[in-house]
Amino acid sequence: MSESKIRTMEEFAVASGLSRPTVSKYFDNPESVKPATRARIEKAIKDYDYRPNLFAVSLNRKNPKNIGLIVPHISDPFYAEIVRQIELRCLAEGYWTFVISSHGDRQLEARAMRTLLSLNIAGVLMAPLGFDTDVKLLENLSNSVPVVFLDNSIGDKPFVGTDNKQSINIITDYLCRTGEHPCFLEMPQVNQNALERRDAYIATMERLGLEPITLPIPARNWTFEQAGYEEASQILDKGGFPTRTVLCANDRLAFGVISAAFERRRRVGRDGDSDLRVAGHDDHPLSRFTCPPLTTVAQDYQGIAAAGVDMLFERIGERPSEDGSQSNIKRLDARLIMRHSA
Repeated sequence: MSESKIRTMEEFAVASGLSRPTVSKYFDNPESVKPATRARIEKAIKDYDYRPNLFAVSLNRKNPKNIGLIVPHISDPFYAEIVRQIELRCLAEGYWTFVISSHGDRQLEARAMRTLLSLNIAGVLMAPLGFDTDVKLLENLSNSVPVVFLDNSIGDKPFVGTDNKQSINIITDYLCRTGEHPCFLEMPQVNQNALERRDAYIATMERLGLEPITLPIPARNWTFEQAGYEEASQILDKGGFPTRTVLCANDRLAFGVISAAFERRRRVGRDGDSDLRVAGHDDHPLSRFTCPPLTTVAQDYQGIAAAGVDMLFERIGERPSEDGSQSNIKRLDARLIMRHSA
């Protein structure tokens, strides 16, 4: 056995007495080489303790097995769970996932897209910032590789996410049936979800013959908990919300509202002696641990991830669609989660 460490596939091919294409073919698919050759390569791997950089190998392939994934915040448990589901699915399919967080920043998101443009990848799954996304750069990326958007839609591009009309409708209807009708605390208008959820609330209230009451938040950033806390603090200090039920456009806003209410000794809950009912949207992984636990609607994390990967694989030729056509938009239903906050 050689005393020097073998570091490249070229060096390994020379040491094992085989051609570079044969060795590469083995690492691409061990079953593609003859059994005797496969045994010889596997013995050499053991003898020389060789571990190829499979990620680099994939980057150099004609048909790469790498998927780019861009999300606004990897630290957000919502996106962290989406990433986990996608990584597990891609690993099962023999793909590597290259994950980049844009940290809610336009420039960092643009840098992430440029990074993926510089790599040899099969396709991209992306949860875009939304209105701050660099549209021209996004178009360049979409023209270079198949791209599927998650959670937030942009135009008529391929998209998988929650049906905001359905989700807002079921929780607004529930709140109206079980107590005083809700006012709606809007999320900062960072993406299309903000507009869709507000419009869905208005439409549901009008269908029920009730007056919609929307409470916009002027800030335009991703610190939703802080935005909810500050807006609720101001409202409570000025006399309180227009109604005793507050529907928040997402759970992270609701976290801030519950915190502001607690500081002011306002009791949140669905009991008759509570001061305020608070509900959210998403079923954020931490929503069951608020005090009281948050009533919300659950997005289908696993379904979004699975449908997104399926849609992307259709576009890179890895998986045919069930009906032979490529669908561009898929919106999944949400489930009502009734807890003690409303």
